[in-house]
Amino acid sequence: MHVSEVLADLLDEQAALDKVISQLTDNQWVVATASPRWDVTDQVAHLTYFDHAAATAIRDEADFAALVKALRASSADGAIGVDAHTLDPVRNLPVGQRLGAWRAGRDELADAAAGLRDDARVPWYGPSMGAKSFLTARLMECWAHGQDIVDAVGADRPATDRLRHIAQLGVITRGWTYANRKLEIPTDEVHVSLQSPSGELWTWGPVDAENSVSGSAEDFCGVVTQRRRLQDTGLSVAGEAALDWMMMAQAFAGPPTAGPER
Repeated sequence: MHVSEVLADLLDEQAALDKVISQLTDNQWVVATASPRWDVTDQVAHLTYFDHAAATAIRDEADFAALVKALRASSADGAIGVDAHTLDPVRNLPVGQRLGAWRAGRDELADAAAGLRDDARVPWYGPSMGAKSFLTARLMECWAHGQDIVDAVGADRPATDRLRHIAQLGVITRGWTYANRKLEIPTDEVHVSLQSPSGELWTWGPVDAENSVSGSAEDFCGVVTQRRRLQDTGLSVAGEAALDWMMMAQAFAGPPTAGPER
């Protein structure tokens, strides 16, 4: 798969969420979501900030380094300081201008990413990332934070085969789940078998592995992005290593988190 194909799927994922957000009432913009302290506006603000940061990272490494420095400075005041730095620019806008701010950030990212080569690397808040992985991470963010919004307001957003990007990321970040918690990375292999929204079967890992995870791709993506608890899905998990992974799977960067309470 080429960068242009990942970008096309990212734009489609953003457009799908746009259909939900564009229908929000003023009251729904302040509905609390599953993320602690965050309402719907905050979810959109988070996407807006980091879409702009992603566009900056692609276009100008020095400018992006300045963004990183500013974000780290805001962390001196803890999570509240980071929220103020990243979310307040959208929080402080009138409700009618918030969707426009996100759209502007998306357009900026789309323009910057259009020139990415398949072998390009992009600086980020940790190690630099390959261009395809970088855009896949943006797609995952859009889907996961979009799920928070969809859940909060009771909207409908049909699952699509774009979930394959997130499922792939979920599989390859198994080791990161442990390294991020300073735990020994397991050597046991896990076979993952997922039913796509279109009915296709997606698989990873040796089919004869003693540990396995199977079920719907949507459920799996919900677990690895910590939008769903394993016990609230229909996933079938066999083997201690697979269960251990699924109970704390974390496909995204940042400090270890425990996932949703419900």
